[in-house]
Amino acid sequence: MKATNDLIVVGKMDGHLDEIMSGLEERDWNITHVESLQKIQRILHSSNDFLVGIIYLDASCLETLSSIEGVLNELSTRWIAVIPETLIKDASSCRMISRLFSGYHTISTDLEKLHQSLSHQHSFASLVLSHHDDDRLEECQDCHMVGASPSMKALYRTIHKVSTVDAPVFIRGESGTGKELTARAIHEESLRANAPFNAINCGALPANLIQSELFGHEKGAFTGASQRKIGIIEGAEGGTLFLDEIGDLPLDMQVNLLRFLENRTIQRVGGLKEITVDVRVLAATHVNLEEAVEKGTFREDLFHRLNVLQIKVPPLRERGDDIEILARHFFNKFASEKSIQVRGFTKESLAIMRLYEWPGNIRELINRIRRAMVMCEHSLIRPTDLGLERRQSASRYAESLEEARDIAERSVVMAALARNSFNIQHTARELGISRVTLYRLMDKHGVNRGNEAAGDKRDSRGGDSASPKVLHLSTVSKGR
Repeated sequence: MKATNDLIVVGKMDGHLDEIMSGLEERDWNITHVESLQKIQRILHSSNDFLVGIIYLDASCLETLSSIEGVLNELSTRWIAVIPETLIKDASSCRMISRLFSGYHTISTDLEKLHQSLSHQHSFASLVLSHHDDDRLEECQDCHMVGASPSMKALYRTIHKVSTVDAPVFIRGESGTGKELTARAIHEESLRANAPFNAINCGALPANLIQSELFGHEKGAFTGASQRKIGIIEGAEGGTLFLDEIGDLPLDMQVNLLRFLENRTIQRVGGLKEITVDVRVLAATHVNLEEAVEKGTFREDLFHRLNVLQIKVPPLRERGDDIEILARHFFNKFASEKSIQVRGFTKESLAIMRLYEWPGNIRELINRIRRAMVMCEHSLIRPTDLGLERRQSASRYAESLEEARDIAERSVVMAALARNSFNIQHTARELGISRVTLYRLMDKHGVNRGNEAAGDKRDSRGGDSASPKVLHLSTVSKGR
């Protein structure tokens, strides 16, 4: 595994911290900045790639630090404290720092010493992962899953864990995120990989055919049943059964499915014999089953039977750093369909794709790219070929002069960030402003690493630590 000098820095920005971050940048650290201790869990929940981190402490932070001690202990990140010299004289502060941190430096510390401490901790942490994550990523690539963002790496790790057991898995995710691909990856990593993988979309079959499709039927069981039919469950013997859109399964069929999950036996329609079937059940849906249970449209006992293990497939808008990788992957995959002169994407197209919301997720990305490859009349695919330029410009209308200025200001900042791959230092230089001013503008317009284009529409999330050098995460946007 190739180690990168990714560093998370936690603390309220001031002159001291700015000087520390600038000095570490000059020593090739890629820094992600989080302003408050309360946001550590939110950021690291979506990115487990920070091997080392700094927490910039003062006396007012100690109470907060105590409240999140459990969170810090659960994380694999190795923390170094940067503290004022006065805290060293306080016994309780010293005990807490010794419990939670791998080392400490005072605010007036020599930057070279801090750099050496971080490098030392980073080297030790890298040893743990050097033969660990890469193997699992390669295995998931064999399952045709594309992406290296933090949310996808977390998904790969979860797939690896659940594939080693035989318990049911419930896969959550929006439409078009790749839930069936996730199910196939679980199957192909499991001991059942050489047995069948049978998938059925519970929402695509007429209600009167679902029972026959799932359980099979005997000859003469109903009009048109001219011969015995083996159902999808029985046909998956020894392998995996994937029930897609399980939320659309009618209530009467939910009873039959629950009986199978409890007893591992089925009865064909028109048959009397109990047939034992050895299959692992995976289920997926894009709807909220907890709400369906409350409304009475989904059985609570069946939900608990299916929801033993759970996987959340991230939407494309949470995978900003994967979008260019995915775009090029699908461009190469459908190369035979493109016009001969089309050779790739313009820089503007890649930037706009990263900023777009992608309500249709991977499915929408594939459709837009395939259409653009056929219809493009230039050597490079432009935003208009993807049908995104008009949507971006028309997504919001100003109702006042002040709002128009805000929209223009945000547009300029976002365009500059996209052109510079969200590198704060380069973006600030291009705009002719300081980094602190750029941080302020990003705060003002709700721009952050994991959710660049979302503004005040979604919760802020962390992103891949491998792209920009300094990314400001001080603002948590309002939820939907």
